[in-house]
Amino acid sequence: MPRITVILRKAYGGAYVVMNSKHIRCDINFAWPTAEIAVLGPKGAAEIIYRKEIKESDDPEQTLAQKTDDYRKTFANPFLAAKRGYIDDVISPRDTRLRLIRSLQFLESKAKDKIDRTHGNIPL
Repeated sequence: MPRITVILRKAYGGAYVVMNSKHIRCDINFAWPTAEIAVLGPKGAAEIIYRKEIKESDDPEQTLAQKTDDYRKTFANPFLAAKRGYIDDVISPRDTRLRLIRSLQFLESKAKDKIDRTHGNIPL
């Protein structure tokens, strides 16, 4: 069975891992340029990482918004995930259908000799 994933929007933490990621042997993993892939959502991460700075700020809400945006641009983008090997390619939304067709053609003759265990611990 071919296993292909296209991340359109948000893929955070354990949910990203268990929804057919490279970590659980997905064959091909694509993402749109608008996708966010990270360990934690940008707002939650900013609240933790910059807690002291936000608390000491004159305008905590503005500082949180700025730090959230900075985190999103720096860490939660698909290009960083692709660089680390979590995503095979960042594709344009208009190319999605063609890339899926080509991926299915490529994986048409996929064969697996040994059947893996069907139950076990998730790779967290």
